[in-house]
Amino acid sequence: MDKKIALVTGAGSGVGRACSIALAKQGFFIVLVGRRKAALEQTLAALQDGHGISMTADVSDPAAVNDLFERVETKFARLDLLFNNAGTGAPPLPLEDLTSEQWQRVVGTNLNGTFYCSQQAFRLMKQQQPQGGRIINNGSISAQSPRPNSAPYTATKHAISGLTKSLSLDGRAYNIACGQIDIGNALTEMTARMSQGVPQADGSLVIEPTMDVEDIAAAVAFMAQLPLASNVQHMTVMATKMPLIGRG
Repeated sequence: MDKKIALVTGAGSGVGRACSIALAKQGFFIVLVGRRKAALEQTLAALQDGHGISMTADVSDPAAVNDLFERVETKFARLDLLFNNAGTGAPPLPLEDLTSEQWQRVVGTNLNGTFYCSQQAFRLMKQQQPQGGRIINNGSISAQSPRPNSAPYTATKHAISGLTKSLSLDGRAYNIACGQIDIGNALTEMTARMSQGVPQADGSLVIEPTMDVEDIAAAVAFMAQLPLASNVQHMTVMATKMPLIGRG
């Protein structure tokens, strides 16, 4: 196959779906990854004919990730882009009321899943010819500043910032670029609750501005199309009037 191969996790909805469509329009062949086969098939149907394939996997399971990348290597023999997008949150509970299972679920998907996929992408990108590739991590505004009662999500997204820098540093010798996009209030299924109001640091409930998810897709597509000699290390794309600057 002469197309560049991109693997997108969490591709069944929201940011993952929008970015998969944008990357396909840019000429990538998309490996759509997620836990829900039906959702992945809906994304696949939205791609241009012949521009993608779906593969189910739970990124929090290292064995499942290993199997996923073995399938990718067997079918395509290379990987040009990994977009670590899969993510989840915990209920907005006081810290002392969170269960260990809720904590582990968020860490498993947001942090462990990103590490497992990046690890396997590194292995493949280092050995393929031509060598190298790009990894884009979906951070969050919460990688910069927390919302109330968001410790699991905020902790994992701060960790993603450190992981991104490590991947960027360790990838230099192998022509592997790594960058991060922090997204603020893109309108998706995950942020639909914002229309009813979002708790603020002062205890108030505020309906926050949102942005079109297509703007996120355009930003990721821009990061993805750069030559490997150039890299967007860290990008923040947010609803212009959302209360990030001055938050807290």
